[in-house]
Order: sequence, then structure tokens, then C-alpha cells
Amino acid sequence: MSDWKSVKAKRLLAALEKIGWRVKRQTGSHKILERAGWADVVFAFHDNDEIGPKCWRGLPKSLD
Repeated sequence: MSDWKSVKAKRLLAALEKIGWRVKRQTGSHKILERAGWADVVFAFHDNDEIGPKCWRGLPKSLD
């Protein structure tokens, strides 16, 4: 069981931006995030979507 809770996509995106990720481009709800030294990440959630701990596996390991 994970200690991490579900969060709204809008809040998770704000946390990613706070640690240095930025939106490179956007098409619809798909945002391509970039950060120096890391591969680009596709963030494909609507602002009010709940993102559970299992979905976090695809995000950069800098969140650990």
C-alpha cells in the first residue's frame, strides 16, 4: 500500500512545475512536459481528474 494519496491533476501539475518541469507544448488535454536532463513526459489528464498512486509509476522518479 502506498503512503501517497490520490490528487487532482491540476494540483499534481502545479507540484511538477514547482520542481522544475514546464509545459513544452499542449494539444487538447495532452501536455508534453520537459525538464533539463530528463526525457519528456506526456501528462494527459484533465484538471479535475483524480490521479491515484498506481498512475504515479509513469511519472519521473524525481517525485520519490
